[in-house]
Amino acid sequence: MKEKVTLDILAFAAHPDDVELAASGTVVKHVSMGKTVGVVDLTKGEMGTRGTVEQRAAEAAESTKILGLSARVNLGLKDCFFDENEQDLLKIVEQIRRFNPKIVLCNAISDRHPDHSRASRLVSRACFLAGLQKIKTNFNGSQQVAFRPDAVYHYIQDRWVDPDFIVDVTAYYDKKIQSILAFKSQFFNPDSVEPETPISSEGFIDSIKAKDMVLGRFINAKYAEGFTVERFLGVEDITKLK
Repeated sequence: MKEKVTLDILAFAAHPDDVELAASGTVVKHVSMGKTVGVVDLTKGEMGTRGTVEQRAAEAAESTKILGLSARVNLGLKDCFFDENEQDLLKIVEQIRRFNPKIVLCNAISDRHPDHSRASRLVSRACFLAGLQKIKTNFNGSQQVAFRPDAVYHYIQDRWVDPDFIVDVTAYYDKKIQSILAFKSQFFNPDSVEPETPISSEGFIDSIKAKDMVLGRFINAKYAEGFTVERFLGVEDITKLK
């Protein structure tokens, strides 16, 4: 996969499949518009009840193809134990300065899984730190230049949060579901002998669709994804708002 030096959008996730479940419709929509999009998974999901690290890596590679990503990176932070410390922050700063994204997407500010909210804080802080010239980082032997994204948006996950804006993903919903189901070790499989988890139940994918349908209803769309913001959005033409 050819890597772009600069990305329009860089989506961060605590675990492989977080982006797919919550924001992949938005990702593939923007890829179809000619935008370059990448994903950085903070961990390998090694503490997950089902599947193995090797399976998750292969599944992430398959989803990457489905979504048409320009880059995908796994930082290998400790699943369940990464934290808002200097070492983990600087690894994220390196990726922000590596790809120079205009927009960063990241985990929900509040969610059922504690890794999600912790990743949210970690990435948000790293986006600020990446713009400080006196913080020095190196990548592939070269000193990096300070860079700060224009905006950080948080996707909505298991816990309902009122969105600040909603993206119509109806035309790209089949691709979203394909990208989710690429992680077949994690979701419903009647032949699996592994323990059941909250996301492996038969009705889980239906619950994702139901949430996206509720979000879509707010903007007269069939399916949509919601995001929260860290600063106010600016609008140039109010007649183009739905």
